[in-house]
Amino acid sequence: MSLWQKITQIAAHASALFGEGDEAILPGRRVNDAALAAALIALGAKTAKADGRVTADEIRAFREVFSMPPEAQNDVARLFNLFRQTTLGYESYARRIARKFRCCPCILEDILDGLVHIARADGIITDDEEVLLRRIADIFGFSEREYRRIRASRLGEDTDDPYLILGIDEDIRDEDLKRAYRRMATANHPDLMLAKGMPAAMQDLANKKMAMINLAYEQIRRQRGLC
Repeated sequence: MSLWQKITQIAAHASALFGEGDEAILPGRRVNDAALAAALIALGAKTAKADGRVTADEIRAFREVFSMPPEAQNDVARLFNLFRQTTLGYESYARRIARKFRCCPCILEDILDGLVHIARADGIITDDEEVLLRRIADIFGFSEREYRRIRASRLGEDTDDPYLILGIDEDIRDEDLKRAYRRMATANHPDLMLAKGMPAAMQDLANKKMAMINLAYEQIRRQRGLC
């Protein structure tokens, strides 16, 4: 199941619970998926535009993250080209997504992770892109530390803070450390990522992220004399 499929399925369920009724935009989509589709496309396009230009690499990264069904490609391209003209309004789209998935922070993390992937597709995250990503993270309800963890994991950055990579506090108990590591490792295992719909082209990045998680865990165990 792709990230797009997972998001729209949860959105449809949430709409059934909370009673939203948007008009359809994408062919073959449920009526109540339309506003969500527009918001996701807008955030992806405006993230690509944040540094002033939209490159072919960023467009390819968008397609990797939000792999849409074939019947929706033309409409997605039309909306992407419309939203890529300016970054204005990105906060309102981020708030719409945050409200939709307020009970599913894991989905919000997946989306933010995807936006970081789009921003760095051309080789660097500029200051303007960094400002936009940090603001979206704030709207999604992520702390500065959580944002740094998501960003570092996605970019495969080296860090001297293994606790940051595992998303835990330094005073965590030894017995809770292993459980925290297992949760992080399970959620980010490359095989699971592929099963969730991650494109094969991103497999190398997933492997690096998993290696960072394993290294961070071993560093903490050595520091605590648990090895």
